[in-house]
Amino acid sequence: MQPSFLNKKLLILGAGVTGMACAKTLKGMGAQIIFADDSVQSVDGFVIYNSHGVTPADYDAVIVSPGWKESHPLIQSAKSAGIPLLNEIDIAWSLKKSGQRWIALTGTNGKTTTVEMTAAALRKCGIKAVACGNVGHTVIESIFEDYEVLVLELSSFQIHWLRDAEFESVAILNIADDHVDWHGSFEEYARVKISLLERSEVGILNADDGEIVTRTTHWRGRKIFYSLDTPAPGEMGVVEELLIDRAFVSDPQEASMVAELKDVQPSVPHNISNALAASALALSIGGKHEKIQAAMREFKLGQHRIQTLLVKDGITWIDDSKATNPHAASASVMSALSVIWIAGGLAKGADFEQLISRAKSRIKVAILIGEDANLIKRELEKQAPHIEVVEIAQPDDYLIAGESNSLMESIVAAAAKRAVSGDTVLLAPACASMDQFISYADRGNRFADAVKKVVGNG
Repeated sequence: MQPSFLNKKLLILGAGVTGMACAKTLKGMGAQIIFADDSVQSVDGFVIYNSHGVTPADYDAVIVSPGWKESHPLIQSAKSAGIPLLNEIDIAWSLKKSGQRWIALTGTNGKTTTVEMTAAALRKCGIKAVACGNVGHTVIESIFEDYEVLVLELSSFQIHWLRDAEFESVAILNIADDHVDWHGSFEEYARVKISLLERSEVGILNADDGEIVTRTTHWRGRKIFYSLDTPAPGEMGVVEELLIDRAFVSDPQEASMVAELKDVQPSVPHNISNALAASALALSIGGKHEKIQAAMREFKLGQHRIQTLLVKDGITWIDDSKATNPHAASASVMSALSVIWIAGGLAKGADFEQLISRAKSRIKVAILIGEDANLIKRELEKQAPHIEVVEIAQPDDYLIAGESNSLMESIVAAAAKRAVSGDTVLLAPACASMDQFISYADRGNRFADAVKKVVGNG
């Protein structure tokens, strides 16, 4: 039985995308909505107070947007007063129509690519599916559309607040340093990621990730491991030039081809791994091998994900602005042999030791920017003092939302001065962007514009 929100007085913490989607849906069901958000004054006619202007005890429930920490005074006040704490995913779960199927995935990197691959594969199989959650559409908006399957991308923040939602299958792609500043420790961040398994009886797990293998030994559901190696019975993997399924075949002693490596573009290791996870998720709810292969052939990565911008004079210019943590940047750097690496920004508490240890043999020059550039510089000096480090200072008149692209043009000019035929100039910052750019997309767009102007003579 669906809950009733008629005449309920609801306090929503956060007037961002998730909060607004909840507000519009629940207002349409007769709820009274008030927002608390220190950075927003007014949106779409809703009343918005700052954190000091509301008392949670005055409301029937508090809806928490994903990025709000449990330590926030308003959340602590609500808990002390016994006010229910709700979240968008669980509300959507309670309102979804009968028969709609949910699957989910999480990971430090590759979530968006994999969730979009999965949805594309299911649609190719004739199943009405959409990628939603921490990408594109919100879940609460998606449940009212004509979708048979929702493929949820879930961040660690969203999983932290989950209480009710369940999934037919879930995938965990990888676990590495990220959002330590929010969770307080890597141990807690990893625990939250792994806890997604508690909401399903089928877990699709990356066997190439030691953290996942070690931390899932206790879980008693059906484990389907995938890796870039030859798969054992019940697993998925790679044999020569083929992606192979031995998990969803009628006889696990046999094998079925999912796709050829060349069907997945770019055919770099971490993207092949994403394709294996997406294929497993699609197969777990009735996808067909030959249709999944067709979907992989047609699938194109979104902007700012290992996107080749230009190849000129033997030099390849790549935008991977979406690589906002060390784990993602490491995979990106390791996809090339001689890299002019552009990195830096907001580290979010991450450590760069493993990234430099793994990727130092591929880095020719490091061009560093942003607030936490020194963290990367110190690790390079410690482990690879032979690598040239170039620091690009922010112009005095630079504005984050300004029209001038002088910062990125200086970065590209420094890279062009040092690059020779055979090099890859790679924007894979290993950091968030908001110290110098509006978003990772803005950072990537500015890089593309600068490459076109400085290098492409555009």
